[in-house]
Amino acid sequence: MASDSITERIEVPKLLDEARVRQFVEEGFLVVEGLVSEAEVEELRADIVAIARGAYPCEGIEPAPSDWSDQEVLEGILCIHQPHYISPVMLKYVKHPSICGVLSQITAAHLPWWDGSVKCMQSMLFVKPPQFQGQAWHQDEIYIPTRDRSLIGAWIALDDATIENGCLWVIPGSHKTGYLYPQRAHNNADEFDFAPESYGFDENEQIPVEVKTGTVVFFNGYLLHRSLKNRSNIYRRVLVNHYCNAWSFLPWSLREGETVATADRRCIVPVAGIDPYAWKGYEEPPQRVWLRTCKAAEERRAARTGSR
Repeated sequence: MASDSITERIEVPKLLDEARVRQFVEEGFLVVEGLVSEAEVEELRADIVAIARGAYPCEGIEPAPSDWSDQEVLEGILCIHQPHYISPVMLKYVKHPSICGVLSQITAAHLPWWDGSVKCMQSMLFVKPPQFQGQAWHQDEIYIPTRDRSLIGAWIALDDATIENGCLWVIPGSHKTGYLYPQRAHNNADEFDFAPESYGFDENEQIPVEVKTGTVVFFNGYLLHRSLKNRSNIYRRVLVNHYCNAWSFLPWSLREGETVATADRRCIVPVAGIDPYAWKGYEEPPQRVWLRTCKAAEERRAARTGSR
C-alpha cells in the first residue's frame, strides 16, 4: 500500500474488555452507560434549538421566529439530518473520544484483521415529541451500504428512553447472517411513521432497550430494530451517528467515473485509527441539512400566535 494512503493515526481510549467486545459480535448491539456526561447532554440539547433558530445559516432550515420560546421551537422539530455538516457542536460529538474509543473496538470486530480504524458518514437528530409515531422494523444497512457489514450506529440518549416514550426494540443476533430482509408499506400509521417495514422474520425474540440519559447504544447495520409511538408527555431526544470500518469502501452514491464496485463516498470524518484512502481526498460537506417539522405543533403555535 502506498505510503500516502496512511494518515497520522487518531488515538482513542480503549474502554471495553474482551467480554464486552464478544457480546457485541454475538448480539449485534451493546449498551454503554455514562459515556456522555450531563453537561455534554445539555450542550447537545441546546444545540438542537440553536440549529432550528438558524445559528448556522444553511439551506434547508428556515429559522424559527425570534419571539418563540425554546419550548415552542422544540415542539416543531421531528428530526434533523446531517447536523454535523453545519454545527461544530454536533461535529464534536461525532468525534467524541469515549464514543470513538468504543467504536475502535467493536465496529468491525467480526473481521480478524481489522486494525480499529473508523470513519463517520452520517448524523441524525430525532426529537420524537409526545404522541409521535416510531419507526417500523428496519436494518440501517439498507440505507447506508458498506462492503464488509461494518455499518454501526451510535445512539446517544439525550433523555431517558423508556417503553412509554418510544425506546428502541431490537432482535438480538439478527445481524449474524448478513441478510437484508425485504421491505413493504405497513398498515399501522398510528404506531409508525411513513418509512417501510422489514418483514419475514420471527419477532418473538425482540427486547426493549430502555436506557438512561447519557447512555450510548451501539448496533450493527444488519440488526433488526424499531421504535414504537411515544405515548408519554415527554420528549425522547437522541443523536444517532453512523460509522463504519475505515477500510471499507462506502458505496452510498455514485460519482462521475465510478462504478458500483469502485464507489466510495468521501464526505466522511475519520474518527479512529487511520484513513487508508486519504489519498483520494475529501468531499466538503454541503451547507445543507434536512429539518423535518411537526405540522400539528406548527398549527398549534400558529393558533397561539394569532391569539396574542
